[in-house]
Amino acid sequence: MKSTTPPSLFEHARQERLRKESPLAARMRPRTLEEYIGQKHILAPGRLLRRAIQADQLASLIFYGPPGTGKTTLASVIANTTKSAFVTLNAVMAGIADLKAVTAEAQRRLGEYGQRTILFIDEVHRWNKAQQDALLPWVENGTVILIGATTENPYFTVNRALVSRSRVFQLKPLGDDDIRQVIRQAVEDPVRGFGNLKITLDDAALAHLANVANGDARAALNALELAVETTEPDADGVIRLTLAVAEESIQHRAVLYDREGDCHFDTVSAFIKSMRGSDPDAVFYWLSKMVYAGEDPRFIFRRMLVFASEDIGMADPHAVPFVTACAEAFDRVGLPEGHFPLAHAALYCATAPKSNSVMGFFDALKLVEKEREGEVPNHLRDASRDKEGFGHGVGYKYPHDYREHWVAQQYLPSSLQGRIFYDPGDLGYEAQLASQIRERRELQLAALRENESVLAPPEILSFSPADRTTEQWLARAVDSLAGSLAQIRTEVFRARNLQRHELVLDLTADTGLFTWEAVRKTPEGGVWALVRSEQAAQVLREQAANLPGLRQPQILVGTPETLPTLLADTPDLKFDFIIGRNLLGPCEGRAALLRLLTGLLAPNGTLVLAENLPRHGQRLSRLAETPLPPEIAAAEEKIYANPDDPLVNWDAADLCRLLHEAGLGAAANPAMLDLRRSQVLPAIVLQRWMDTKDANSYASRLLAAGLEPEYLAQLAIALRPLVNHAVVFNSRSVILAGTHIA
Repeated sequence: MKSTTPPSLFEHARQERLRKESPLAARMRPRTLEEYIGQKHILAPGRLLRRAIQADQLASLIFYGPPGTGKTTLASVIANTTKSAFVTLNAVMAGIADLKAVTAEAQRRLGEYGQRTILFIDEVHRWNKAQQDALLPWVENGTVILIGATTENPYFTVNRALVSRSRVFQLKPLGDDDIRQVIRQAVEDPVRGFGNLKITLDDAALAHLANVANGDARAALNALELAVETTEPDADGVIRLTLAVAEESIQHRAVLYDREGDCHFDTVSAFIKSMRGSDPDAVFYWLSKMVYAGEDPRFIFRRMLVFASEDIGMADPHAVPFVTACAEAFDRVGLPEGHFPLAHAALYCATAPKSNSVMGFFDALKLVEKEREGEVPNHLRDASRDKEGFGHGVGYKYPHDYREHWVAQQYLPSSLQGRIFYDPGDLGYEAQLASQIRERRELQLAALRENESVLAPPEILSFSPADRTTEQWLARAVDSLAGSLAQIRTEVFRARNLQRHELVLDLTADTGLFTWEAVRKTPEGGVWALVRSEQAAQVLREQAANLPGLRQPQILVGTPETLPTLLADTPDLKFDFIIGRNLLGPCEGRAALLRLLTGLLAPNGTLVLAENLPRHGQRLSRLAETPLPPEIAAAEEKIYANPDDPLVNWDAADLCRLLHEAGLGAAANPAMLDLRRSQVLPAIVLQRWMDTKDANSYASRLLAAGLEPEYLAQLAIALRPLVNHAVVFNSRSVILAGTHIA
């Protein structure tokens, strides 16, 4: 158990000696967020976890990822940053007694000094259910804040109650560039690394160490340490680390593979899915990874036997005996020659035609579990015992008495007539069956509809069960129409599969249309909300008051053009998703604004704008309930076709072109929404439309388009009955989506 309580003088000296004698990987462990390398998806500027660490507002956390990705390191960074007491337990060595001691001290510390306690449990998945249950009450009542680290999927290995009370962050293997940075840092650091030695590291050696480390920073540092300590300096005192030295220090790539862990199941899953996808190259790769890691070939054969029925099935009925034969050959030959039949079976499965029609059995099994009305049709029942009493077996047609040994006849229960479980594929052997099965199925379905004698004679009963399944055939799903704003929001968020940790910038947050959906979708990320006025900002703050502080959106007051100034305090902040509505239409500097927004996007970030297209807006003459002279409609069309009017002289194609020019990869055919909204027409709005003194009013534009004043008067009279009544307005919006390809 480790605590942040200040050590004694002798203990301090002992710790210093251990630090100097500890392995390089332990000495180089980052102490601050600035020294931490990698995991930008959770620790880049603006991410919720980084903000929580910097603000010392941590809730319970679980870090999940393979070895060497920085889970324990991140915990030590938190220990160096927080004002809370930081206590460490290792689940392999600690038990409930140690936990009781920690929680008792945490209670005392909280009561006497008001200081919180952060409990870091390394390898938390090693604790059994009873030990994890013992921890739960102290996490629930806030006595300790849990930080757990695990290499196993916490959703399978950690108490569900603990997981539900914690934020789970997944750490990924480091990239080669990250590993190179870690190695250079160790070579140059004079205190913790080898900066006090004369070392030259060839680029080829650095590349080899980074590549073979396989994303594991600890493995890379261990190899570097071995290379430095086993290489004699030359006459000038320089330790030269060449490619040959690097290859000697780290000869074999460490493959992360645990027969009972996530990597085992994930690799097997990739192997099976590659066979299902008929990709022999991927199949050989994943098979090689399993063999290299020492997987039992018999386990692989068992999985291929299941695959031969589940995914190949009737498309190639020989798949099961072929894989069985390869498995028997493996048992006779043994290793290493047994790899030939192993690879042969995998290649056969990958290249065979595919059909999962056997899955229809499981559909039937589920239905049997749920349905209670699937009685055996009367003519299929056993006639040997009660043919006379109940009429069982009467009406059965013996197929061998008919041509091609088949006759249209009911075989499913009446309540399931027409239900399809087996859907033959169009490949391999099964393709020969498909047309015949479908033809016969159609004949039986037609007989059901026409109530021909193909149906089973009824059992002698006073009632028959309702045929609910047939009624379901005739039913149609009815989709309820959502409001126009909801449609726009749905389309905007459909443009990106938003991840929970991503950063969002809402450019038009005054109404909150997109803001709260973004907050909901990014619980481990963050949302920046741009509003035009302090009044709108206050409204957002009041709405967000019930959210935890770190979940509240960061509110900015200004215009999109002022964003560089508003974000000046965080110059490295980049957004994964920038959204807005009706930004480009009224904007004169559209191109400059799009370039500015592109600069705020992270690599592969997405900009999505929903823009109303005035050119396709509602014509007022079409609102009138009485016919109007065609001259009015003609004048309206002139308004919307005016090439000199910046409000209408553009369309979706123009906006797409601007996105491309701004460096955004945009869809060639953006989504179009034809919207209908119903709203009451106030008298003041109609008055504003018909105000000829206002040069920008609708009436003034009609007159400028050549409409005679008497026609304008007729339009005003025709619209007057609509005042204070609900009117349906039609409009069209375009959803522009562009990706920043860095």
